[in-house]
Amino acid sequence: MNYNKIETLAQLKASGWQSKSIKTELRDNLIDRLTNKQTVFEGIVGFNNTVLPDIERAILSQHNILLLGLRGQAKTRIARMMVHLLDEYIPIVAGSELNDDPFQPISRFAKDQLAEKAEDTPISWVHRNERYVEKLATPDVSVADLIGDVDPIKAANMRLSYADERVIHFGLVPRSHRSIFVINELPDLQPRIQVALFNILQEGDIQIRGFNLRLPLDIQFVFTANPEDYTNRGSIVTPLKDRIESQILTHYPSTIELSKQISLQEARLNESQKTKINVPELIEDLTEEIAFVARESEYVDEKSGVSARLTITARENLFSTAERRSLINQEKKTTARISDLSGVVPSITGKIELVYEGEQEGPFLVAIQLIGKAVRKQFTNYFPDPESFKKRKEANPYQKIIDWFAQDNTLDFYNDISNKEYKNTLFLIPGLAEIVDQYQGKKSAEEKLLLMEFLLHGLAEYSLVGKNLIRAGYQFKDLFGSMFNMDEDDDYEEYE
Repeated sequence: MNYNKIETLAQLKASGWQSKSIKTELRDNLIDRLTNKQTVFEGIVGFNNTVLPDIERAILSQHNILLLGLRGQAKTRIARMMVHLLDEYIPIVAGSELNDDPFQPISRFAKDQLAEKAEDTPISWVHRNERYVEKLATPDVSVADLIGDVDPIKAANMRLSYADERVIHFGLVPRSHRSIFVINELPDLQPRIQVALFNILQEGDIQIRGFNLRLPLDIQFVFTANPEDYTNRGSIVTPLKDRIESQILTHYPSTIELSKQISLQEARLNESQKTKINVPELIEDLTEEIAFVARESEYVDEKSGVSARLTITARENLFSTAERRSLINQEKKTTARISDLSGVVPSITGKIELVYEGEQEGPFLVAIQLIGKAVRKQFTNYFPDPESFKKRKEANPYQKIIDWFAQDNTLDFYNDISNKEYKNTLFLIPGLAEIVDQYQGKKSAEEKLLLMEFLLHGLAEYSLVGKNLIRAGYQFKDLFGSMFNMDEDDDYEEYE
């Protein structure tokens, strides 16, 4: 259809265009996509067998939707992508503030226009991107914001009585007629405001300062919310919840691989970072593992959740940490290291909500512990489980390394050392290279160096080697030696 040539009601009738509700519109376009095996929600990872089928069923059922889940579970993104299921353009009575359908007008303005101009009523076209309205629920949202209020300035300028409905200034909900309307964090909306949505969902009635208007609003409502027991911010009142036909539970990625797909897709990286910095699979897995161990940590509030944004920003910070190190050392290329994970700490501390014990430990130390636990969880994917050698009589492959530290040797490992210093430092420890060659001999030279560092950190996490924080790095030593307090010269206080 050539929308530019249809400018009047007569031309619209001649074109054969037919009215349909927004829910029917969404349903028809979803059916078309499913029939043609087209992707409905592009870029949504990990929900193919859970959340997305539920949303598609809700759309086919022409339901309003509540997406319920912890933060960082793509709820708002899914809502925004529903716009792609709308028709590209729809006609409205030109100048209408309520997107009036020329065949089914609801506002006084549109009815007057049609009564006065009939077939010559001007028509304008609205693109689907303009048919999406989003409101973050906050305690200061009022009924006037959502529903509307009497506008005294309009009444004065137009010399209208306050009994004339033309003095009404409509709020966001009526202005979302024939659109998708999203309210994020619904529990934060005051109960009396939630009550104002009852009749709109059920009957299409709205009340503004004594006006009882029957406006058959045609809106696809999508609400998002954290679980009701998340802190004391509020809850969804039961009658409103009862009127939302489909409640769909979201969740975090179930595997490291799915989490990695999300981070790869969402992380904003400079092209020079991608070409200059090599990030082996081990480092990628460790970055994702941090979020998984955080969700299981006794220091992190499980009701708050750990957003997928943690791993996305952690990946960005990882690249920046390696980039900064290469710039300092004037190196054209580098490979990400375990020590570079120190640079993702700001991504962790800003994305987790601690319980009391975690607050006592301090956000920085909790972040360091989470990185350590991630190392421990990934360790057995590359090397034998150190715990198993405590129960068996066979020789411990790590004994040579343990013995070296037991001989009062220490190793100061700094975060920003050059590639050459990095290699030389790792080869100071006898046995590291041999174990990597034995169990990961097919890896490249750069990855073998990374695995040597990984092995060192892993043995510390299994309490076979001691590890302490020092200024801009770590010190590895005999386990018993590391149990004593750090020297006064150590800058541990920097990290508190």
